[in-house]
Amino acid sequence: MRSPVTEPSLLSAKPRAYDAIILGAGAAGLMCAGVAGQRGRRVLVIDHAPEPGRKIVISGGGRCNFTNLGTTPDRFLSHNPHFAKSALSRYTPHDFLALVERHGIGWHEKTLGQLFCDGSARQIVAMLIAECSHGAVDIVCHAPIRAVDHADGQFRVAAGDRSATAPALVIACGGPSIPKLGATGFAYDLARRFGLKVVQPRPALVPLTLAGEDVLFRELSGVSAEVIARCGKAVFHEAALFTHRGLSGPAILQVSSYWQHGAAIGIDFLPGRAPGWLRTAKAANPRAGLRRVLRDSLPERLADVLGERLAIPGDLGATTDRALAAAEARLADWRFTPTGSEGYAKAEVTAGGIATADLSSQTLAARRVPGLFAIGEAVDVTDWLGGYNFQWAWASGWAAAQAL
Repeated sequence: MRSPVTEPSLLSAKPRAYDAIILGAGAAGLMCAGVAGQRGRRVLVIDHAPEPGRKIVISGGGRCNFTNLGTTPDRFLSHNPHFAKSALSRYTPHDFLALVERHGIGWHEKTLGQLFCDGSARQIVAMLIAECSHGAVDIVCHAPIRAVDHADGQFRVAAGDRSATAPALVIACGGPSIPKLGATGFAYDLARRFGLKVVQPRPALVPLTLAGEDVLFRELSGVSAEVIARCGKAVFHEAALFTHRGLSGPAILQVSSYWQHGAAIGIDFLPGRAPGWLRTAKAANPRAGLRRVLRDSLPERLADVLGERLAIPGDLGATTDRALAAAEARLADWRFTPTGSEGYAKAEVTAGGIATADLSSQTLAARRVPGLFAIGEAVDVTDWLGGYNFQWAWASGWAAAQAL
């Protein structure tokens, strides 16, 4: 079986005709190409990167958290919270898992429904390329896009000094997160050229930075704890990690997608504690100090910093119940006001993107530009941490492929 991946020479000086051209050889683009190709469509995928699936390769610590069994529409953020429902319901995690198993790729489930490869994330890339090969898809890498035009019902794409034409064009080039891999905002520029609106992009699933009084917590760099993090109505019970710049870890990455500049996030450092637990500790051991009590449940360095900030000196027996109740309340909702995030360089995904109001939720086709589609992270659909981003890529790519 031939490999569909070639150098830019495949694009002839005289435009070569296809049924669809897909811009972006990432998760969504490869999924869409493989499905459309196996439906008999002549498909060309173009990417400026030197190889397909670069973000897939580094995902999940190199093992690719390729989906999540807990996928439901409420775990996806968008200005239209209903937009993702159609694609997600028609191509589910079990559908993708069946594809993984058909290719003999070993997998395992971690916490919270997250599925990973037993081996390498490169197995998922190889699987997608094999699916493209089955569909006789042409994949051209190392080919920066020079021009995209639309006239007489045909899209013409020029990459270098070569070009191709097709009646359908799929924007699958993602967002600007992880720029070291070559990620850019090209998808948004292209969408605007065709009259599609773009919801302001911003880094998501990203560490948050601290300043002011909260800078004192930087001395805890490397310390993590199981917490409940809150931002507005969003609540996540996972680990938080203190860094030399601020806060990270799964719980923080999750709430970062909901956080807006100027807002505070709340951290419950001792989830599940019933009101009055410090008074109970006081009755059981009145000579114990607060730091000692906190060390029973938290990392020592964290317990000491929290104890210092709560400023309860001496033994619990010498502390009023009112002061203990105030300490409990603060430990259950410790407020941090981030100054910002670590930006696209550290963001796992991009929030915002091509406005869903301009797209069909069933086909991902542009409503006012016949033949134009947008899928994956390029669209204003952002997801929770834990494999949801890939599931949206598979589902949106599959949905668009049905309409090509």
